[in-house]
Amino acid sequence: MISTKQRILLISNSTLHGSGYLDHAENEIRDFLGGARRLLFVPLALYDRAAYAAQASKRLGAMGFDLASVQEDDPRRAVEHTDAIFVGGGNTFRLLKGLYDFGLLEPIRERVAAGMPYVGSSAGSIVACPSLKTTKDMPVVEPPSFAALSLVDFQISPHYLDPDPRSTHMGETQEERINQFLEENDVPVIGLREGTMVRVEKGATVLKGITAARIFRRSRAPVEIAAGSRLDDALFADAQP
Repeated sequence: MISTKQRILLISNSTLHGSGYLDHAENEIRDFLGGARRLLFVPLALYDRAAYAAQASKRLGAMGFDLASVQEDDPRRAVEHTDAIFVGGGNTFRLLKGLYDFGLLEPIRERVAAGMPYVGSSAGSIVACPSLKTTKDMPVVEPPSFAALSLVDFQISPHYLDPDPRSTHMGETQEERINQFLEENDVPVIGLREGTMVRVEKGATVLKGITAARIFRRSRAPVEIAAGSRLDDALFADAQP
């Protein structure tokens, strides 16, 4: 179960069409992080970590945050001495492998359980979940396990796209892939459309952003939840103990 101390913001995408990097999420990030100033950025989802950290430092610095990267210091010590953590998007397999390689999963879990704010975007949102099994990324590297941080007890499917009835593409839709996941795993999935984010605070899970999200559960019809709504009942009501 999610601790009432946990504060988690899971963003579907870092860039929204027509705006710049993190522009659409800036107000929510500022409000969520509150008085936190020292922010640790985790750039492990991209190959050029230094360039990614520099991009994030410039953007988040403009919001007033003092940014450090896990590359700049002892990673475990950096987690222990930051006010908050931001895990950037990219390739989820590469990100999770990096978290294992740097020995960061348990330190992050411990700090978040104690109340340190966690912000994730795209792949950074997926690794906050129990596993990376709802990613659409190619397995360009192989992490030791699919098990992720388990900061929340549901899965995120970011960049969620609804099936297009006019499309002639015969490949699987995102909804079909999520249903395949649910055939093998009894874990709720949030289809998080671009421009939306999930905020976990004081034991409540709330959808933020500009549009609805789609909730998938095993053996149930998907449901639409409007922005601004609590997601807890849609995710877990009548769930078996």
